Amino acid sequence: MPMPRRTFLHLAAGAALMPATSTFARAAGYPSRPVRLIVGFAPGGGNDLVARLMAQRLSEKLGQQFVVENKPGAGTNIAAELVLHSAPDGYTLLLAGIPNAVNATLYHKLNFNFLRDTTPIVGILSIPNVMMVNPKFPAKTLQEFIAYAKASPGKVNMASPGVGSGGHLSGEMFKYLADVNLTHVPFRGNGPALVALLGGQVDVLFPPISAAEKYIKAGTLRALGVTSAKRAPALPDVPAIGEVVKGYDMVAWYGFVAPKGTPAEVVASINKESNAALTDSVIKARIATFGGTIMGGTPAEFETFIANETAKWAKVVTAAHMSAD
Repeated sequence: MPMPRRTFLHLAAGAALMPATSTFARAAGYPSRPVRLIVGFAPGGGNDLVARLMAQRLSEKLGQQFVVENKPGAGTNIAAELVLHSAPDGYTLLLAGIPNAVNATLYHKLNFNFLRDTTPIVGILSIPNVMMVNPKFPAKTLQEFIAYAKASPGKVNMASPGVGSGGHLSGEMFKYLADVNLTHVPFRGNGPALVALLGGQVDVLFPPISAAEKYIKAGTLRALGVTSAKRAPALPDVPAIGEVVKGYDMVAWYGFVAPKGTPAEVVASINKESNAALTDSVIKARIATFGGTIMGGTPAEFETFIANETAKWAKVVTAAHMSAD
């Protein structure tokens, strides 16, 4: 017997809604098993500490373990590729950061496109570096440093913890925007670079605020500026470099992304709990010990932030003729 037209339309409408309803049902029960949080650095560093701080809170609030897995190598590209080629179900996340924005230009043969292949979830925090010199260095201010460097092109040695590091990028952006010629001297980490700066073997260094603060307060090194767009709460008397060098803004940043196509309900759940965690007094105090500033916000805001960072660093990497290939 032919099916009545009304019954047919009702069943057809229900069938059309099934994929969306099924996706929502899966997302509504999220997470139903442990979630992998991939970090592109070895255990013990700042990235690892941020990941574990947030993983503990998300585990408590969402009822499943968020397990941190360290996958260092290739400038964080190993970790990024692992995540972006995973199923877009919310069970494999990446702690993203500034290397992901820089690598889009620094590497020419990546097996992914970070902007295209990710679903941004939430920004967590940002941490500035500090431009530091030995107290015996002639310049006592940013203006004096720029004037000295322009009068002595190529004679001022800029230390960094390694090629492509945050300290190196801070210095390259300074060279690009201040139009000065500094000679890059890479070290194997901030520790050896700081020793060289303390001994006067190099002239300037851009270490993280957490590594610089004790030397500044002890008077053994002089801070000329912080690399964030605004002054850092941890060093309120130190000017932002951007107060003198127009457009200068460099911070290490951390946030969560997932593979493209991750259900919106899953993204919303992680975003909600992450933002709630960032208002917690214990977590806020812990972030303050890093010298960090809380980000938070919506997935759309974090997506815009990553796109802006990628475009900004493309100019610096290109101007410095940097390449990792």
